[in-house]
Amino acid sequence: METTRELDARGLNCPLPILKAKKALAEMASGELLRVVSTDPGSVRDFQAFARQTGNELVEQTSGGGDFTHLLRRR
Repeated sequence: METTRELDARGLNCPLPILKAKKALAEMASGELLRVVSTDPGSVRDFQAFARQTGNELVEQTSGGGDFTHLLRRR
């Protein structure tokens, strides 16, 4: 999937990955994709809740090698 923007949030703990994603999404157009890479295991639940609360679509979540990747579509 072609992403519009990527955000490296490795090494950041809650709530920083969410706050940085929120800021990035605010600068994007509707329908564009943001990929966020985090090392915080709690980010999986955090991004699920963030998507529910904001109306942005959580397209995909994957993990591997200590990284957690979240793909969000701007509402």
